[in-house]
Amino acid sequence: MDIIKSERLFEKAKKLIPGGVNSPVRAFKSVGGTPVFMEKGNGSKLTDVDGNEYIDYIGSWGPHLFGHNPAFIKNALLNQIEKGVSFGAPTEIEIKMAEIITELVPSVEMVRMVNSGTEATMSAVRTARGFTGKEKFIKFEGCYHGHADYFLIKAGSGALTLGVPTSPGVTKGNASDTLLADYNNIESVIKLIEANKGEIAAIIVEPVAGNMGVIKAEEEFLKELRSLCNKEEIVLIFDEVMSGFRVARGGAQELFGVQPDLTTFGKIIGGGLPVGAFGGKKEIMEKVSPSGDVYQAGTLSGNPLAMAAGYAALNEIKNNPDVYNKLEEKASFLEKGFRENLKNIGKNFALNRVGSMMALFFTEEKVTDFKSTVKSDTAIYGKYFHEMLQRGIYLAPAQFEAMFVSTAHTREDLEKTIEAQAEVFEYVLG
Repeated sequence: MDIIKSERLFEKAKKLIPGGVNSPVRAFKSVGGTPVFMEKGNGSKLTDVDGNEYIDYIGSWGPHLFGHNPAFIKNALLNQIEKGVSFGAPTEIEIKMAEIITELVPSVEMVRMVNSGTEATMSAVRTARGFTGKEKFIKFEGCYHGHADYFLIKAGSGALTLGVPTSPGVTKGNASDTLLADYNNIESVIKLIEANKGEIAAIIVEPVAGNMGVIKAEEEFLKELRSLCNKEEIVLIFDEVMSGFRVARGGAQELFGVQPDLTTFGKIIGGGLPVGAFGGKKEIMEKVSPSGDVYQAGTLSGNPLAMAAGYAALNEIKNNPDVYNKLEEKASFLEKGFRENLKNIGKNFALNRVGSMMALFFTEEKVTDFKSTVKSDTAIYGKYFHEMLQRGIYLAPAQFEAMFVSTAHTREDLEKTIEAQAEVFEYVLG
């Protein structure tokens, strides 16, 4: 496969952009080699600057539930461009977005639009602190909530050290207010609450972790978190930036039957454009400025382009009840093929799937938390990634990320992917 133009562009980019990329995982540092520069996307396919076509399982890291550039989102954007791209003033589409989010996600009574998932999670924790008058919060080892200072404490994906800031520039003060618990381990949460009695404002958790591969929270674990938060007057925050509208119409909280106090959103609610949101109980959200005294602002929050694209995506979800049945059918077919490939090669590697999110781990241990996910052999994953790429299958260039199935993936796409994986397993593991 020829990637000469990508190689030239990467060399030029490294002189102008830190590491040659605007988000670290794109640099291929986890798997080695030169990142592929993309030129266009359509349906389930991506085409790079050298003209190579790939079946895409990244989907811009989750938002492309309907594949790349679907007509209904493109038309919504073109229609809004004719009217204007940014006003810095209220628009009706923001109200329509709030209406449809609160309709689809019962736990959300009020919602505030922001510009990214990081901004959403940062603002949700600040709001919880303002509401409770307490400062500390609990997060879980391996869960990733963006790059705000107080989240870069043993975060998933990129920053992996214990109990201290994981990036220069993050202060020890921030680290001291962030308490770390073990994912799917309620006893670790209970111990932290007992050791910090009356000081914890919030517990934030990904109900489906998507940045240490894909790991589903145990239903009983989430129910016990809900009970603890009720008892201790702690705000329970579900980070559904990745899982929201991806794993179910009402997000992961619909799957588990557990309602948080606050939820953060991103990805799909922008239809592929930069966006985020946080929302929840009215009594908590009314603490946010200008209703309350918890300050939060953003010149481009509720940007009409992002709102138009996001509303088109959510409206498609609302009016097409078969969306998640189709996704389940496609994702389960892919999972079945992957498991058959593993069986044929005599390996029992962990394969986790929640709806249209999936991850393969090169470890034969069950993967349920951070400690088990890091046992995956990243060297093998790097070889696997490049061999799949050579066969036209575009996966995440890092072991600790998710792969995403869209409604645009055809049976032919899925069969080709399964066949390519079988070849790669023979080459890499045989």
